[in-house]
This record gives sequence, C-alpha cells and structure tokens, in this order.
Amino acid sequence: MDKEEFINILNDHRKLIYKVCNSYCQDTGNRQDLEQEIVLQLWRSIKKFDGRVKLSTWIYKVALNTAITFHRNECKQKNKKSGLDASVIALAEHQEDCEDEDKIALLYQFIGQLNEMDKALMLLYLDNTKHKEIADIIGITESNVATKIARIKKKLKEQFINH
Repeated sequence: MDKEEFINILNDHRKLIYKVCNSYCQDTGNRQDLEQEIVLQLWRSIKKFDGRVKLSTWIYKVALNTAITFHRNECKQKNKKSGLDASVIALAEHQEDCEDEDKIALLYQFIGQLNEMDKALMLLYLDNTKHKEIADIIGITESNVATKIARIKKKLKEQFINH
C-alpha cells in the first residue's frame, strides 16, 4: 500500500479515530499524541489486514487497542485525575444533527468514567455498529455484547436520573 492510499483510508475514517481519541484523552496534547500513535499502529499493521472483517471494524479494533494501552500508560505515569473528562465537551460540539448538546456532552462525560472495555462498547454502540461487529472488535461473544450494553445503558440512565 502506498502513502496516498493510506492517507485516503485515514481521511475516510477520521471521525472514528477522532471519537476514540476524544474518549480516551483528557487534554489536547495527549489526544494528538494518541492520534499519532493510532496512525502509526495502523500504518505498521495495514499489511496484516486480510479483509475478513470490514476495514472500519479493523480500524476500530486497532484504534481501541492502541487507546486502551495509551490510557493505561498515561494512568501509570500520573495519578488519575478526579473529575470528568473535559474532552467530551469538545466531542459533543462536533456532533452532527444533535438537538440537545448539553445532554450529549453529559452522556459522553458519563461514558468517559466507564472502564476501558465498557467505554469501547458504548462508543461502538453509539456509532450504530452491529453487535456482531462489536464482538469481533472487542473480542467477546455477540450475546455478551448485548448483555454488557444493556447493563451499561441501565447504569448511564441511573446517572442521568441522579444528576
């Protein structure tokens, strides 16, 4: 694959990468570092893409795995900050066709507080990814995806009620 093809793939999937970066990083500098790391990992592993899954599914998997590793390393380097992830507000500002940006921002704040697996599940779910595809990306069964999403949705609903 040549550089131009790769750049086209990145451009076609930039929203996906943007969502992952914004969900896993608190500040602009870290988001940019994570984005660069995701692009680097995609470039290194694009030769391994064999077409058994959709390209977007594969990119999600690489991006989420990179983000989880990045997030864990970031947490090791500095004590975890308390409070909500301010990057969620920036993400909400870029949502298309949203009627109530405050509610979306709050939702992403709550999602930002979830563990890495649950956060990844909800990002994929909110991106209208099918359960089978989520299962392929995350590496769990399709029925487990449905169960986990139902539990997370219940938890998020409770957070909205108690907010």
